[in-house]
Amino acid sequence: MTHALSILAGILLKLGFGFLAFNEIRGLILAGPVIYGIYQSGGTLMAIWVGFCSLAGIALSVIVPIFAAKKIKHFGVARIAARASAT
Repeated sequence: MTHALSILAGILLKLGFGFLAFNEIRGLILAGPVIYGIYQSGGTLMAIWVGFCSLAGIALSVIVPIFAAKKIKHFGVARIAARASAT
């Protein structure tokens, strides 16, 4: 039972990392129109500020899930190690 659960957890983690890679690509695609809009407006201070805020929001939507996945992975590893040492 534990072996099957371990295999399932490994598959889910790999699938999760695949989705994170997809999220990175999505962030790059979303940044394109923002940079183009700054270019079209002539690079005014307001356009640069709005562009910075937009890109920061995109970056947070990409970076936060990566850190969350790392925390979840470390929590799972620590829990497995604790369970192994208890037996």
